[in-house]
Amino acid sequence: MNLSLGPLLYYWSREDTFAFYEAATDWPVARVYLGETVCSRRHVLRLPDWLELAEKLAAAGKDVVLSTQTLIESESDLKVLRKIVRDGRFLVEANEWGAVRLLSEAKAPFVAGPTLNVYNPETLDVLASLGARRWLPPVEVSRTALAALMAHAPAAMETEVFAYGKLPLAYSARCFTARHYNLPKDDCQFRCLDHPDGLPLATREGKPFLTINGIQTQSAGVYNLIDEVASMRDMGIDCLRLSPQSRHMERVVRAFDAALAGETNAMASLVKVMPGPSVDGYWHGRAGLEQDAAQHA
Repeated sequence: MNLSLGPLLYYWSREDTFAFYEAATDWPVARVYLGETVCSRRHVLRLPDWLELAEKLAAAGKDVVLSTQTLIESESDLKVLRKIVRDGRFLVEANEWGAVRLLSEAKAPFVAGPTLNVYNPETLDVLASLGARRWLPPVEVSRTALAALMAHAPAAMETEVFAYGKLPLAYSARCFTARHYNLPKDDCQFRCLDHPDGLPLATREGKPFLTINGIQTQSAGVYNLIDEVASMRDMGIDCLRLSPQSRHMERVVRAFDAALAGETNAMASLVKVMPGPSVDGYWHGRAGLEQDAAQHA
């Protein structure tokens, strides 16, 4: 079992993004996913910039994967997708079925991303036949449901699990960050730059509810499966995905690396650096905002 650094879900400045991935060259992650998956208006970095970062990370010994956009809304989005598929230097993570079709037609192996919504072994078989080497279950899939899926998965298909970060729950054609500022989507003034870990949304009672991230809706809590590392290894899970956050990401990576090495109190080192409360309800088949009391009483 190893660690991966998932695609950057937020909109950071060019300088902060390059600095983040420069630091990541020294982190104990085997794989790094690069690219804009949320919103095509986020173009501080364009595809040539992501490819430049990919070359640098590959030279540092990382397995680099290019992640595709989740919602394709325009011909320009399609052009970027086609360029990613044609590049051919790096494995691609398909985050919608149009990308799967293009990759299959190009006979290119790929990663089946979590937004393909795989809930049954028949879909896994189809993806494997189209060229998928690795897959990620949807973030709300429980441990029990995942074990049942893996029992019938194609033998050569690797399984990667979203194990840390605010959960990407839904996508919409509407930009909620722009709406928060009473701005139209096409003139959003790139306000996502002001919220490097998303914009918290609370209930009327003031309790954390969700996180707004442009067209993406995330959980308010930070999904954190660090105490499940041993059980996930026993299940045969190949890789744990850690989703980038703006501060202290190295400490997150090293805490999970310590858990992989057998440290049993790695959770304690995460509590002070998480941009939200720890949650793991989905993994246990309960409401996603819950935290397993048996593990953290």
